[in-house]
Amino acid sequence: PPWRLQAYRQGAQGSCSPAGTVEDGSVSSPESNLPSPVKQEQAKAETLPDLSAKILYEDWDDIPPSSALEEISEEEAVQIIAEPLLPLQSSTLRDYVDHSETLAKLVQLGVDLSQVEKRQKAGQLLLTLDFEKDIRKILLFLKDVGVEDNQLGPFLTKNPYILGEDLEALETRVAYLKSKKFGKTEIAQMVSRAPYLLLFSVERLDNRLGFFKNELGLSVKKTKDLVIRLPRLLTGKLEPVKENLQVCQIELGFQRNEIQQIVFKTPKILTASKKRLKQTFDYLHNIMGISHHMLIRFPQVFNSKLLRIKERHMFLTFLGRAQYDPAKPSYISLDQLVSLPDEVFCTEIAKASIQDFEKFLKTL
Repeated sequence: PPWRLQAYRQGAQGSCSPAGTVEDGSVSSPESNLPSPVKQEQAKAETLPDLSAKILYEDWDDIPPSSALEEISEEEAVQIIAEPLLPLQSSTLRDYVDHSETLAKLVQLGVDLSQVEKRQKAGQLLLTLDFEKDIRKILLFLKDVGVEDNQLGPFLTKNPYILGEDLEALETRVAYLKSKKFGKTEIAQMVSRAPYLLLFSVERLDNRLGFFKNELGLSVKKTKDLVIRLPRLLTGKLEPVKENLQVCQIELGFQRNEIQQIVFKTPKILTASKKRLKQTFDYLHNIMGISHHMLIRFPQVFNSKLLRIKERHMFLTFLGRAQYDPAKPSYISLDQLVSLPDEVFCTEIAKASIQDFEKFLKTL
């Protein structure tokens, strides 16, 4: 009957408890005998909540976090992967290689990070660069200039700062060298042998070329030849160069045109140690009796070790063959004295065996 259905619905909405049965067989709620206000309050308190996602998330927030001391099963322990922490500070780039794609790729190129980190702020520079965005274009530029693939790593080890340079500025510097009639092969040779060359602005490069041209009185062509053979003249300090020129003129007694000839044949004399330069000249000129004219003809002798010159000269003196005057018989040139290997020097110049030479050296 309709009134029984209505009573059943009221019982279902009021509580989740099963409905009771009265004597006449009709269905009624267990709370039907309670006072009305109590029944309404009870019904309101037992109403099921709406299980929406928002309420569920709020319930999850109320769950206390698991304790670090909470015991876990062996299976759960095996599944835990402990990622290495990235150090906030480190004295070596090695700690960052596993976390930096840039450093990892530079290592693959052959860059020696242990040498790079010795250079001021070079490590911080590399950590701020993105390989694809910042570095790839510089590598392509260097290859276009003429740096070989197998030399990219050593090049960047010596000069990592070029990776932070503006590409347009680098291209402008190469264009300047081309405008001064340096060929592509010559530029490649200069950049490879003097890695810092392209860090210099066009103005500084122009000033350096002008300095050597005017200071030495060289022609444009000879100035180019000079810096091609020793490109670090364009990147090194100028003070040592000025001092060596003064030493050659004032202390060693060479004329300006003679210094010009010496420097053009042996550019390294401009960057040699002043002390070594004076000691070598003193032994050659004052002990061996070599004239200024002969030193101008064979300035390569200034690049040789003084000990080598002494040992060979003393051995020739012991044998009675120390004769350096081209106008006399059995003449020995300075080039033969210092450039030949020991075996050839002994057999062809000293006319003795290598064993004799070694025995003589033990007596010194």
